Amino acid sequence: MIIDAAGRDHRSLNEEIRKGDSDITINGCLGQRFIASGMDNVRILINGTPGNALGAYLDGADILVRGNAQDAAGDTMNEGRIVIYGNVGDAAGYAMRGGEIYIRGDAGYRAGIHMKAYSGKLPVMVVGGSCGSFLGEYQAGGMIIVLGLDKERPVVGNFCGTGMHGGRIYLRGDIEGLKLPKQVSCKKAGSDEMEVIEKYLVEFSQLFDVPYEKIADKEFHVLTPDTHNPYKQLYVQN
Repeated sequence: MIIDAAGRDHRSLNEEIRKGDSDITINGCLGQRFIASGMDNVRILINGTPGNALGAYLDGADILVRGNAQDAAGDTMNEGRIVIYGNVGDAAGYAMRGGEIYIRGDAGYRAGIHMKAYSGKLPVMVVGGSCGSFLGEYQAGGMIIVLGLDKERPVVGNFCGTGMHGGRIYLRGDIEGLKLPKQVSCKKAGSDEMEVIEKYLVEFSQLFDVPYEKIADKEFHVLTPDTHNPYKQLYVQN
């Protein structure tokens, strides 16, 4: 099913999506919000720029965006996959509790804020470029992987891991000068840590046609909550 989104508001567009079949292509997308929110068992290819809350509460659908996406992509998603071939705005993966998000380019501020691992699920977000400030703010579970491909600027902005009390953040490349909160520990990723993320790196490589050797040519560091983390007294760890 092919849908022309030109000139349509988000309500009529989403109504047609929900009436469609299991394989949908949307052309001319320009800022329409809430696309595929809460959907499952559907594959959606979007040509253009979806608006805020793409795939919010996603429950198993597969979304591919041939372009950029705006804020809060994957907000509270439960299951499924979102693949963005460009950049994404702020708060990508907000409170996601399952599923996977792959971003070829950069992510804005507060990516992965409040990410959690719910009921045995493992949310994973892989960013090919760099991330803005407050990456993984109040992260309670899941994994964030930032590759910093083709970037000379720092792989992440300021205040990375602020309030982090669960989960892991993997950063590829040089992190010299990175200032972390006192409750976050940083170490070079060993073979065990790399084994955990290998399948997601392979998936990224295949999705965006990036040679795996290019991804693996620099060392990774892993950020985790410190064992003396004061936030563990305030939050439930997932």
